This record gives sequence, structure tokens and C-alpha cells, in this order.
Amino acid sequence: LDDNMDFTHSYFVRKAKREMVNAWFAERVHTIPTAKEGIKNFGEHNCTSQMAQLESSAPGTPARKISASEFDRPLRPIVVKDSVGTVTFLCDATQKEQMPVQTVKLQSEPQDECSRLLELVRDISSHLDVTALCHKIFLHIHELIAADRYSLFLVCEDSSNEKFLVSRLFDVAEGSTLEEASNNCIRLKWNKGVVGYVASTGHPLNIKNAYKDPRFNAEVDQITGYKTQSILCMPIKNHREEIVGVAQAINKKCGNEGTFTEQDEKDFAAYLAFCGIVLHNAQLYETSLLENRRNQVLLDLASLIFEEQQCLDVILKKIAATIISFMQAQMCTIFIVDDNCSDSFSNIFHMEFEEREGPLEVYKRDYDVNKVNYMYAQYVKNTMEPLNISDVCKDTRFPWTNENAENVNKGIKSILCTPIKNGKKNKVIGICQLANKMEDTSGKIKAFNRNDEQFLEAFAIFCGLGIQNTQMYETVETAMAKQMVTLEVLSYHASASEEETRELQVTVAATIPSAHLLKLLDFGFSDFELSDFETTLATIRMFIDLSLVQNFQMKYEVLCRWILSVKKNYRKHVLYHNWRHAFNTAQCMFAILKTGKMQCKLKEMEILALMIAALCHDLDHRGVNNSFIQRTEHPLAQLYCHSTMEHHHFDQCLMILNTQGNQILSGLSVEEYKTTVKMIKEEILATDLAVYMKRRGEFFDLVKKWQFSWEDPCHRELIMAMMMTACDVSAITKPWPVQQRTAELVAAEFFEQGDKERRELNIEPTDLMNREKRDKIPSLQVGFIDGICVQLYETMVMVSDACLPLLEGCRQNRQKWQSLSEQMEKSLVNGETQSTH
Repeated sequence: LDDNMDFTHSYFVRKAKREMVNAWFAERVHTIPTAKEGIKNFGEHNCTSQMAQLESSAPGTPARKISASEFDRPLRPIVVKDSVGTVTFLCDATQKEQMPVQTVKLQSEPQDECSRLLELVRDISSHLDVTALCHKIFLHIHELIAADRYSLFLVCEDSSNEKFLVSRLFDVAEGSTLEEASNNCIRLKWNKGVVGYVASTGHPLNIKNAYKDPRFNAEVDQITGYKTQSILCMPIKNHREEIVGVAQAINKKCGNEGTFTEQDEKDFAAYLAFCGIVLHNAQLYETSLLENRRNQVLLDLASLIFEEQQCLDVILKKIAATIISFMQAQMCTIFIVDDNCSDSFSNIFHMEFEEREGPLEVYKRDYDVNKVNYMYAQYVKNTMEPLNISDVCKDTRFPWTNENAENVNKGIKSILCTPIKNGKKNKVIGICQLANKMEDTSGKIKAFNRNDEQFLEAFAIFCGLGIQNTQMYETVETAMAKQMVTLEVLSYHASASEEETRELQVTVAATIPSAHLLKLLDFGFSDFELSDFETTLATIRMFIDLSLVQNFQMKYEVLCRWILSVKKNYRKHVLYHNWRHAFNTAQCMFAILKTGKMQCKLKEMEILALMIAALCHDLDHRGVNNSFIQRTEHPLAQLYCHSTMEHHHFDQCLMILNTQGNQILSGLSVEEYKTTVKMIKEEILATDLAVYMKRRGEFFDLVKKWQFSWEDPCHRELIMAMMMTACDVSAITKPWPVQQRTAELVAAEFFEQGDKERRELNIEPTDLMNREKRDKIPSLQVGFIDGICVQLYETMVMVSDACLPLLEGCRQNRQKWQSLSEQMEKSLVNGETQSTH
């Protein structure tokens, strides 16, 4: 046959069937097996050996997704360097497959139709770029049937598997370049118009007069001014006889009255039979490139996440900014599940589209979080399945959709919510919620599609690993910080010695002065006349008179050791926030309970918690405030994001309560112990003035509107917090000599902090901390009384008239400080006048 090519060619033309031509063609085009079809060209031996390898793999070892021989093939590099030398998973988007650009040159001499057709097919068989291939097909069709205009539509599906047609060539004429032909792109509905009819039915159409056919749409003619006369429209099928596109020719240039002939139909159909297979392969190749690029994008996004794993807030911002930019969503909210409470979230990060390019600082916007509807996130957390809602207002699956819809879902139309799982995929650690997908060009809101769901699910895998690693890092960092603080505390403090405990216990057994003798019931009490040992005796007297020793089966030895340990855990060099301040706070609490007639309103466990909290509320105070701790980046600042020192005071309190020989709560049941410790924590944290300022408005309103009720647990918790603050600042209510002496101690401590700020932070301290502004103490005291104290004591008096001495003492001291302030101002004015003269 090789020696007689003419005979071979003639025989093939006369005897060849369609199947033979397809087989010839199939061997010469680039084929990509689909996932469903699998790779069928592997031998039985290869399959058997691979299965044996998989079965012999050790438990837990991931199955191999690619064989060693396949891995050695010349594939694209996994990582590349971009233009600035940064390593990335993304290939250069500008590099495309180099396709042959030369146009087939048909032989000028006459030849049979089959040879001509095969030459055309050979010319397109190596094309894998769909756009270039469509243009090449257009050139070939023009060679075959010589029409005036051409269009080529490809079949597409959206995320809901609804088919539609998209033009790769539309209304192009002879001489159009590739760029000109691919500029116009329109979308047609399935089964609409001439093209839609051919696509849905698979039947070709040869229309002699377009305007007489009801399926013809004349809108394009009206816009362009072009007159359509005849149409030849045929389906393009792949090797499985599935319609992958539609080709349309308009207005035959020559022949019988400008209409297409039967020969045109045959030539058109014969050529399109091969075009279908080539198009199918080109689309598979295009899809593989898109999937490859999508995977590369996913890997690059994952690498971006894993760059920062030290701060949860930073990684949440990176995740939100990345998802918003890639998926074109208006809003992204990330919910972090609270491990301690399954029905709540410990952290919520919200970002708007406009904020994606902002600085890396963490956004602190409570008003945004308050507006976030977390019900969808809660639903996804419980089901562990993604949720896609195309229109929130029309969705009837959830009861909260119709309840306060305007407030809950304000500005939200579409939602895509996906769980973020841990490394083992058995637990939801977070939720990613997107709202309002936007059109790229118009910015209109539309629904999230299936591709969005799949990408977000894939990206959530990396997010889960990143979040989990960051949480583990923060846990380790917190543990290390706690260890440093613990070692520091233990090096300084220790439990009370046996000798001290025995001495106090012997004295207690002999005699303890009465509360009346010690003046513990007096709101004007002063500790300046008492020794440290006498303050411990007075503390025991308060516990006895409040019936705490009897009611909670406290052993005197344990109580004595606990009081001495608490006293020892206050730093002696601290001028004001020391044991004496704690003792005075406890005495004021005792006076409010007894003289202020609050004891009868509270339960025994609440009284116990209040007295323990009063004595321990400033344990291990360093003589500096929370702001200084944060600014100096002290290890304590890493442990707590707010109320830093107050949390530390509670931790110290708990440590002493659990130390052997100091367990004064051992007589409580497990539940009683948990309840008491919880109250102690709330009351110690309440001494943070920042917390007090946030909560006092609610307390004042309840009392002034006569809505306060001792029967309401929330109201009881609130008034106990207010009682703690009232006792903490009670020095402002003492007789003037005591108040003045105490103010000097407070100022001295503040001035020491100011000196540290100058020395360690190189900043100018505020007037309150600046010893050079000592003359402003009176005016600062007036401001403190007006801003913090007066309204608190006025409200306390409304709750109990017996607390009136606190308010009167506060007002009297304000008059004294106001008078001093005016004297200071006059002296300053006189001094300036004299210096002027």
C-alpha cells in the first residue's frame, strides 16, 4: 500500500466508512481522559500492581494519587518565580499555549471533496485554544459554503445545570481577524430562536426566508441595519453525539437566489462532524487549564494564610480579605466557635468589601458585630454542612427569616455559609459567612453558585488548618506567659509560715476585740492606728460576726493561714495598693453589710464571695495600672486582653484558695464552690473602673426608675459589682484628715508610675501621674469625685438609706478639695502677677 499511494487513496475514498474516518482522526488529536472515564490505556498488570501497593500501605498513610512513572513525566513546575522573584504557585497568566497560526493553503487544482475535507480537518486537529479554534473553523466554513456572515455558539451550563449558549463568534464577516471576531460575546437562552431550536433538538435548519420563520429574531437586524435572508444552522456534536455547539451561516453569497443548497448542507455537516471532536478536546484542555489555575490560586491563598500564624485576629483579617477579593462578596464574617460553650462564638471578625485593601491593624467595630446575624452560622455549625441562600427574604426554611427581617437581614440578599473544620474534619472550629455576591462589571447583587460553594469548601480546609495552628500557637504562648508570671510570683511570695499562723491562732483562741471596740461598724473607720497584726485580728472578727466561720465550717487554723497568706501576697513596697488598702476595702464592705443593712438582702454565699473578693481584689498589685502593663508589653498583658491586673488578682486569689492549708472553701459542695468562685471573679473584675463605667448606667437607671429588684439575679449581680466599687474608692468618704493622708499615698504611687513612664517608655506622663503637676491634685480629686463617686453613693443611698454616711463624707471631702483647688488657682494667679510686676 505504501508503494501504491494512488491505489490506496482511491480505495479509501470508495470504501471508507464514518467509523474509519473517526478512528483515523482520533489517533491524531490530543485526548484528555475525563475523571468519569478513567485512564483506560493502562495494562492489567499496572492496575494490579498499583492496587497491591495501595493495599499494602500502612494504616493512616495517604493513598498515592500519582504513580512514580507519571511523576517523572515533563509536567509544568509546581512553583515558579514571578517578575519580582517571589516564589508562587501561580504560573504567568500571559503565557499561553503556542498554537499554529498559519492558514491552510488549499491546492489550486481540482480535487475530490473528501481530500479537501481531510485537509481542512488536519489543519484544525492541532488547535487546543477554543477561541483560536473557533476562528479557524469560521475560515474553513467560509471556504466550504461561502456565506456572508457567520456565528458560532458553544453550549454552557450554570451552577444549577441549566444550559445556555454563549457566542465565540457572532455575526462575523469575511476578513475578520481573530481579535475582531472574538470581541462580541452574547448569551442566548436554551430553546429560543433559530440557534436555540437547533441546540435543543439537534436538528439542522436550512431557512430560505428568515422573516417567514417564526423562530427567527429580527432584533439584531434592526440594531445593525443588516438584512438576513437565508440561514443555514447546524449542531456541532462530540464523539458521544452530545451537542457541544451550534454553527450558523447567513446569506449565501452566490447560487440559487442566495439560498443554501443541499450540497452546502452536506459539506457543512461533514466538516462539523470533525469540528465537534476537536472542540470537545479543546474544551477539555481549557477546563484542565482552568482547574489547574484554580488549584494554583488555592495553593497561593493557602500559603498566604500560613505566612502568619501568631495572631488569630491577623489571620482572620487575611482570610476575610482574601475571600472577599477572590469571590467578589460585599461582606465576609468569620465566626470562631467557643470551645467552652457550644452555643456561642468566642470571636467574630467582620469585613466589608471596601476594607479589603486596608491596613493590617485589627478592626475593633462592636457596632458591626452587633448587627451580624449569627443564626445562619449557628445552623451551619450544628449541621456541619454548607448553606447557600440565593435570596434571604424569600427563603422560608428558617423561622428567623420573617421575624424582624428588616433589622436582622438589613442589606443582605444572598448568603453563602461554610463550616471551617479542624485537621481531623470531625469538629467545626469556625464558620465563614459571605453575603451579597457582586457582578464583576455592574456590581449588582446575585446569588452564589455551585463553583463558589466548591471553592469556599476547599479554601476552608486551609483556613481550618491555619486557624487551628494559630490557636495552638496562642495557647502555647499563653502557657509560656503564665509560666513566666507564675515563676515571678512564686519567687516573691509564699504561703504564710507556721510560726505566724500559730501566733495568730493562739491570739484568736484567747480573745479577739469586738467589732465595736475596733470601730469596724463605722463608715469613718481608719486603720492608721492599728498594727498589721491587729488588722488580721480585725479581719477574723469580721468573718465571725458575718457568721461565715460557722456557716461554712471554717477551721480557725485554715482561716488564720489564709488571711496571713493573702496579706503576704500584697507587695510591701507598693505605697497604696497594698494589704492596708485591701483591709480597708473589706472593712467598708463589712460596714455596708452591717451598718448599711445590706446583709439581710444577700445570701450567705454572696456575702462570703464579697468579703473574699474585697480582701483579694488587688492581690500582687505592682503599683502600676493596666495601661502601663499593656504599653510595657509585660507578660501579664499577653494573658488577658482587658482588665489585665484584675484578672491577675483573681488568679492569685484562686491560687491561694487552692494552696494546701489555705482552703477556707473546703466545706462547700462542688456546685457551691463553682458558684462562689464565679461570684468572686465577677466581683474582682468589677473593681476595674473601665468595667464600672460601662455597667453603672444600667444600675443607675434601674434604681432611679424604681425597677431594681432584689429578686432578680441579674440585679443582685449588678449591685454587688457596684458595692465592690463603692468599697474600693471608699477612702474618698473618710474624715478629712484620713482622706488627705490617703490621697497623699495614692499620689505618691501614681508619681512613681509617672517616673517609670519617663524612664522606661520615654513619654510624658499625664497630670495624674506627673509629680511636676502636684499642684493639680485638688482639682483632679474634685473631678474624680464628680465623675466616679457622687452618683454611685447617691444611688446606693436610694437602695439603702443607712448608707447615707458614705454620701455625706464624699460631699464634705469634695468641698475641702474644691476649696484647696480654688486656693491653688489664686496662688498661681498671684504668683504670675508678682512675677509680672
